[in-house]
Amino acid sequence: MSSEGFLKEVQDIGEKFLLKLQKLPKAEPVEIVSFSVVLLFIVTVLVLTIIACSCCCSSCCGCAGRPDPGHRKSQVRPAAH
Repeated sequence: MSSEGFLKEVQDIGEKFLLKLQKLPKAEPVEIVSFSVVLLFIVTVLVLTIIACSCCCSSCCGCAGRPDPGHRKSQVRPAAH
């Protein structure tokens, strides 16, 4: 998919979302609840993605571009008998 096609698709989804928000005050309670559940799901996925990315970043590189000194590789040597 080209970037123009992707941008058009995102714009269409945004317009549908805004239209749904405008109709929400007149909607039935079932529609309001279902819309809220979908919105809560989307927000939860985004928050969990951000948490996962931040945890991964902080554990491997400390978010400063340098390795964490506590995670040094240690060499394993054979035990002397």
